[in-house]
Amino acid sequence: MKLHGYFRSSAAWRVRIALNLKGLAVEHVSHHLRHGEQRDPAYLALNPQGLVPTLVLDDGAVLTQSLAIIEWLDETHPEPALLPKAPVERAKVRAFAQAIACDTHPVQNLKVLNRLRELGHDGDAALAWAASVNVDGLSACEQLAANNPGPFCFGAQPSLADICLVPQLGNARRFKVDVAQFPRLLQAEGAAMELAAFRDATPGRQADAE
Repeated sequence: MKLHGYFRSSAAWRVRIALNLKGLAVEHVSHHLRHGEQRDPAYLALNPQGLVPTLVLDDGAVLTQSLAIIEWLDETHPEPALLPKAPVERAKVRAFAQAIACDTHPVQNLKVLNRLRELGHDGDAALAWAASVNVDGLSACEQLAANNPGPFCFGAQPSLADICLVPQLGNARRFKVDVAQFPRLLQAEGAAMELAAFRDATPGRQADAE
């Protein structure tokens, strides 16, 4: 399999964590987002959105969107499970993950920040926007996880929720958010970072890291 990504992309980071948890090796293909390599026609033929990640399977099938890729991995390589068995608990984990992947990350990513600058907002204003988006999203996630047993977001094992959380906390720190206001999330992150699957997926450990 080939994973098309970028070391700093939190969406690609999620998929790296999931692959590591499943014990799956892939060939990594980097597309430098700040240089616009994701808009190359050859890549757009794989992923018409011009986003990362894209996972190309051994049979040539192409999967896009990090949550869809991770759920495919969970369905085809069921151990360790990334979603609880009970339907209500599965829905709670999915809701937490989507709060990050659908409602928080997309409105603070590079494409949006560049658009803010094009509209006349200076760099400080764009960064302030990204920080506020992170605070809003992570504050909601803090409450979603608050009454669940730890050490991870939803119990004793890492799940899709933790896979989404760790990269988003990384984003928040990049945008100078004081993450100490999210003690429950930091507890889950701390548990996750004790695992090599999470540590080895961090941006600084990728071959294309700058």
